[in-house]
Amino acid sequence: MSAERVLVIGAHSADFVWRAGGAVAVCTAGGGTAKVIALSYGERGESGELWKDQDPAHPQTIERVKEIRHGEAERAAAALGAEFECLDFGDYPLEIDKDRLIEVADRIRQFAPDVLITHTDTDPFNPDHPVAYHAVSRARTLAAGAGVASAFKTVRPPALHLFEPHQPELCNFIPNTFLDITAVFDKKVAAMSEMKAQQYLVSYYTERAGHRGNHARRSSGRSEIKQAEAFQRVTPHVVDAL
Repeated sequence: MSAERVLVIGAHSADFVWRAGGAVAVCTAGGGTAKVIALSYGERGESGELWKDQDPAHPQTIERVKEIRHGEAERAAAALGAEFECLDFGDYPLEIDKDRLIEVADRIRQFAPDVLITHTDTDPFNPDHPVAYHAVSRARTLAAGAGVASAFKTVRPPALHLFEPHQPELCNFIPNTFLDITAVFDKKVAAMSEMKAQQYLVSYYTERAGHRGNHARRSSGRSEIKQAEAFQRVTPHVVDAL
């Protein structure tokens, strides 16, 4: 995934950190440009630790949670060398109508990524992740004009990758791409540490990086790989030779 421009679009503001933080850091460390877009802050269904913090004198509010989550995601993206933007569509449920779909397509068109990364099409434990997948997949096709001449401005079709869900075996996830993130793993750890609302995930994804590093070593014979991220590439490779 040696792309000059990488765009990650997640349903919630922290999704990119756990699942594609290494990919973002690899891009920017190599001199590329990366951007993260969240469709929502995950203020209702992804911020449990913040809702536990209930002071009777100063009760927690949706707007305060959004503010905290924005700061966390912005700092995490900065640790990876990327820009963060949230479209604030709301979560649980995340809803994407025509106007919002066009807004996502416009963001893809404006950034013109080489690689676009998002969720899998299935997640039995998260109602928003499949919604994000379908919106991003459709918006990608709209932004690229389905690869043909159109009456509106289009971009070259970006390669579409799906990042690894929390429980891949239940989410139609078949890893066919392993990205070596060993050299930038400290940046991913720094980014994950910013997500105070979901600190319980840090150890899980730290261990997962080691697991995928093992798989990458076995698949490639490259003994120097210690940590990796897994992706499922959806769009075909187009090559001049095998």
